[in-house]
Amino acid sequence: MISNSKLGSDIEISNLGMNFESKSGTVIALHDIDLNIARGEFVCVVGPSGCGKSTLLNLVAGLRTSSAGGVSIDGQKVSQPQTNVGIVFQRDVLLEWRTVLQNVLFQIEMRGLDPSNYLDRAKELLSMLGLGEFLNHRPSELSGGMRQRVAICRALIHDPPLLLMDEPFGALDALTREQLMIELARLWQSTSKTVLFITHSIQEALFLGDRVIVMSKRPGEVIKDIKVDIARPRKMSESILKFSTYTSEVRGLLGIQD
Repeated sequence: MISNSKLGSDIEISNLGMNFESKSGTVIALHDIDLNIARGEFVCVVGPSGCGKSTLLNLVAGLRTSSAGGVSIDGQKVSQPQTNVGIVFQRDVLLEWRTVLQNVLFQIEMRGLDPSNYLDRAKELLSMLGLGEFLNHRPSELSGGMRQRVAICRALIHDPPLLLMDEPFGALDALTREQLMIELARLWQSTSKTVLFITHSIQEALFLGDRVIVMSKRPGEVIKDIKVDIARPRKMSESILKFSTYTSEVRGLLGIQD
């Protein structure tokens, strides 16, 4: 059983703003974002391209410095890159010369820890995501969905309380995406992590999220914070009926015409 030793983190985002300088002047990416994420919540952020979703995630991770306001994790202000988080991007960024197992353990090596102490956990994570028979395969031998599963395991190997995911399924085909959504939901329910998940997909956001944060076009602001009041575990076969009202609401907020 995957360890629950590190329960999820609390995130507080207050008056957050982010500006970029360009040749044509100042670009306001985010404006006055206020958002609290409770320990163990799965929160999805959806919005149009260029609205600052990924910038928001990078600010939470400490990979960028805000122009205004700030982010606190478990009461501590984020002022530098956070080490006690797991991050999954759209591209898996696996090392082609290492095996699946070695790729997962690479993060442990980079942290100066002893990989032998994490070997069982790595195997358990990979087994949970259907990769138990592929430990010694190279990334080039895997499908896109399998590669992304490896990336998720790598992000979780050090048992972080917070998982940040930036459109991790965006490059995958519809069937693979759906399967990974189901697997991620199951994995999250077994670990009590806090998850901040960035996506363009309304279906993805509603299926996975306890809450869906809908953002405006740039400058990105929070239009609405929607609580998805549907019991878990959720089934894709039930989603069309159960999520139809939520889907219509989000589409309306984003100005999507039928």
